[in-house]
Amino acid sequence: MPTNSRCALAAVADACRLCESVRADDGHRRALAKDDRSPVTVADFGSQALIAAALRDEFPRRRSLRGRRGDAARPGRRGDRDEVVAHVQAIRPGLAPEKILEAIDSGAGPGGLGRFWAIDPIDGTKGFVRGEQYAVALALLIEGEVRLGVLGCPTCPSIPSEPTAAWGLFWAVRGQGAFCRPLASGAAPQPIRAAATDDPADAVFCESVESGHSAHGTSAKVAAKLGVRAAPVRMDSQCKYATVACGAASVYLRVPTKSNYQEKIWDHAAGAVIVEEAGGRVTDVRGQPLDFSIGRQFTHNVGIVATNGRLHDRVIAAVAAVLAG
Repeated sequence: MPTNSRCALAAVADACRLCESVRADDGHRRALAKDDRSPVTVADFGSQALIAAALRDEFPRRRSLRGRRGDAARPGRRGDRDEVVAHVQAIRPGLAPEKILEAIDSGAGPGGLGRFWAIDPIDGTKGFVRGEQYAVALALLIEGEVRLGVLGCPTCPSIPSEPTAAWGLFWAVRGQGAFCRPLASGAAPQPIRAAATDDPADAVFCESVESGHSAHGTSAKVAAKLGVRAAPVRMDSQCKYATVACGAASVYLRVPTKSNYQEKIWDHAAGAVIVEEAGGRVTDVRGQPLDFSIGRQFTHNVGIVATNGRLHDRVIAAVAAVLAG
């Protein structure tokens, strides 16, 4: 396995283990408010520290672009800092406290062109706090193209072909397919493919839990226009991308609730390449490719449509019809 992939998988797996450790200690329920009032937890800081430290050790000259969770400064209270350090050192005993805090602060690049990592240490912190789905997301971008994506989804629903398996890691390298395996190290990877259905009536829609993140009413109208029979599956984070990539859902639809809202690249980079390498398609709601070359946000795109590929054009047409009203 190439160094990029090996390092990224190991870093995300370690971050997931830390997050589950925090959850086991019931620490996930104690959210620390950020300046923008969105939640951040000890696990966000610990996950950021583990991933950033691993990338810096392996690729000291490569910059990273943190997700909005990592944009928070290091924990303010000493007790919180000590808790973060303890959780990180349980995974990496040799990592000194000052290096852990430096790793939390590292990154924050502008995005755009060049070669950099996009990190979201916990995507879906609200889901994490509720004890539901969340994802640890890491992607490598080179000159505006996502070349590698890794999602750690410890609470993601089972893969249809292996309903009893405890899957947790999903990843893809551009041009080499998409795979998953349990979080346990040494487990054999399994290739994943998007659902083969080409009948919208048999499609399973996936959307955000939070109605503030995606217009549920619009999604319901799109589903009705397509003749979708199943109720939508709602979950937090980029777990939705993993669900489409492995065939458990056929469509992930994210229609903005505000006309001026712009999606952030770290919320979609890893998931998008995994879906595409699994045979699916990812565009905005107008059918335009996602433009990762501009900066931290998709300033030229509106919303997200990720599908198994076979249904994509029909979903885009249905969205257009509904939005035209």
